[in-house]
Amino acid sequence: MADVISLDPQILLHISTTLNLPLAGIRSVMGLLDEGSTVPFIARYRKEATGNLDEVQIRDIEQKILYFRDLLSRRESILGSIAEQGKLTDELKTRILQTLDRSELEDLYLPYKPKRRTKATIAREQGLEPLALYMWNQERTETDLITLAQSLIDPAKEVASVEDALQGARYIVAELISEDAEVRKTVRHLMFEEGVIVSRKCFDAKDEQEKFKMYYDYREPAKTIPSHRMLAVRRGESENVLYWLMELDEQRVLSLICSRVLRHNGDWTAHLNLAVEDCWKRLLNSSIQGELRLELKRRSDTDAIQVFRDNLQNLLLAAPAGPIGVLGIDPGLRTGCKIAIVDETGKFLAHDVIYPHTGREREASQKLAALMQGHNVRAIAIGNGTASRETDTFVRDFLSEHTLSDIFRVTVSEAGASVYSASELARQEFPDLDLTVRGAISIARRLQDPLSELVKIDPKSIGVGQYQHDVDQRQLQQSLEATIESCVNRVGVDLNTASWALLRYVAGISERIALNIVAYRDTHGRFNTRTELHEVPGIGPKTFEQAAGFLRIRNGGQLLDSTAVHPESYPLVEQIANSLGTPISELIRNPQLLNKLNKSDFSAGSYTLEDILNELRKPGRDPRDTFVAPSFHEAVREIDDLNPGMVLEGVVTNVAKFGAFVDIGVHQDGLVHISEISNRFIKEPSEVLKAGQIVKVKVLTADTKTKRISLSIKALQENTERKPKSTPRTAPPLSMEDKLSSLSKKWKVSTTT
Repeated sequence: MADVISLDPQILLHISTTLNLPLAGIRSVMGLLDEGSTVPFIARYRKEATGNLDEVQIRDIEQKILYFRDLLSRRESILGSIAEQGKLTDELKTRILQTLDRSELEDLYLPYKPKRRTKATIAREQGLEPLALYMWNQERTETDLITLAQSLIDPAKEVASVEDALQGARYIVAELISEDAEVRKTVRHLMFEEGVIVSRKCFDAKDEQEKFKMYYDYREPAKTIPSHRMLAVRRGESENVLYWLMELDEQRVLSLICSRVLRHNGDWTAHLNLAVEDCWKRLLNSSIQGELRLELKRRSDTDAIQVFRDNLQNLLLAAPAGPIGVLGIDPGLRTGCKIAIVDETGKFLAHDVIYPHTGREREASQKLAALMQGHNVRAIAIGNGTASRETDTFVRDFLSEHTLSDIFRVTVSEAGASVYSASELARQEFPDLDLTVRGAISIARRLQDPLSELVKIDPKSIGVGQYQHDVDQRQLQQSLEATIESCVNRVGVDLNTASWALLRYVAGISERIALNIVAYRDTHGRFNTRTELHEVPGIGPKTFEQAAGFLRIRNGGQLLDSTAVHPESYPLVEQIANSLGTPISELIRNPQLLNKLNKSDFSAGSYTLEDILNELRKPGRDPRDTFVAPSFHEAVREIDDLNPGMVLEGVVTNVAKFGAFVDIGVHQDGLVHISEISNRFIKEPSEVLKAGQIVKVKVLTADTKTKRISLSIKALQENTERKPKSTPRTAPPLSMEDKLSSLSKKWKVSTTT
């Protein structure tokens, strides 16, 4: 392992104070990370060491550690550079060593940083630095300002007059002011606290769809502008529709700088005021604006990435239909509907193409019935793309005609399915199949287990991000990878059925090791115990320690291998069973026996013991919700079918800072603005809604031309509050189609993954 930079107590205390976390826990996390432990492993199996810090807290600590190690590395580089110049005083060294902020560190280094040729540089070459220092030091001497300026006139150096000398000296002073760390810190703070973001439309800019209309002449304080509006302004700038800047009261900032620079009056006062004005207009304004533009981008990127992470997490942890046979349909009109059947484990069984929307309904029905015959299909998953609602109607009629009431149909998001179909991974899985068939397989598997299938797709292609192409791509990728890793390890992975694409996200397992596991499995057959992992090339003691607890083996030689109990704790489970006078198998079959346990008899930590007992009570439990199939309104298929006031059921597809998008089955998601989500105050939509959630919405407006749908959840809440609970709800008698729809909605499947 490469050497790591140690953090001194001052920095650790600062991290503790900033994150409001115990110092001992931070030290433990840092030590475990330096030993090669992963965040999921630390959060799940090292609770005693960390004081039960959760995964979010541990990742925050990890980020802080990385930040300060980078700062320390930069600090050493800066100290070395200044020392080489012979300008490192004890006072400067102390200030550099004490700063814990990267911007302040760079401010301290700025006067000593190699720079291009400036007006101040030229003035120094002209011999005008003594005059500048007279102004800067503000100390009376025997020689006054004008006399000193006259003595420095030298036509050979292009200093032809007193005014030339004074102007050159002011250039030097302006640069000294702009490089003063305290001045920069003060101006930076003022601009962030009181600055205003101003955006305007570029002259002759083309914005045919008026996407940026609200920002043509827009103002909002920099301190409070939400990330989505900042990102929208930046997007407008990148598309040459908008330009934007930060405005600040000039007199306010000039007065503030003067108060920092001018200590007492003298013949230098007027010139210092001119130098301050020149410094602000020529140097500081653009420099600090550039820094704050980057800071606003960083802040907006962080917020947008967090929204993306939350949406992705909710999507990955969506309730699975479980190990059931599924028929997946990738719908189409003229090109037909591609069909694929997978068994309970997701294994591909058969495929075909039907054309139910080109006058060949009977043929399509017969072909579908023949394909399903002999396969234990319990659900039909229909992609939500083109012809989705038409295909859903055809399937509904097919199920009714063949009285297949035990089979339910579900519309599944196919976002990213085409990306997967054309990927190298899909070609490796199904080299002989057309990419459209691969898409149908992916749709079927998404219903069975969204997590296992979606990890095969670049998360940026799943469609749950906010301005995802505008944010820092490296930071985005790292965050999304961490989110996937967290979800995979929270659920656990079946060692004998998981693809390498899923295995690579297990704690401690790299892509190379994941491929080795699959290759070993293909050669030697299924794993019977976790300990067999030691035979896989690349898996040493550390990798085994990190990964074993998150890998499951069903029906293997060791009963505990199917649980989240780590192998290192197997002796403790045996002690528990022995203390109760029963074998482990009986303990798992009758978890109520654990109620007789005296926890004080065991030396294990309380967190570890409690986790083990919870696992024994529900071995191999899936943390995801129970599956519920959504139901779209049968009569609503296109935007034209929508009318204000309609109440529909839909699925939340994306949650942003300004609202949530809901799929109501018309090929265009509707927007529930944050103001229409709840009748109580909420700071963010994510407080109430999450991706994948089934909700009831009321249609406010539906514009066919712009394809914009406005929805409300709050309106239904208000109606519910106004209506007495005892008031019966009247409705016409249900048709057979509605009964089938109701049946599919109520269908629930509990699963263990």
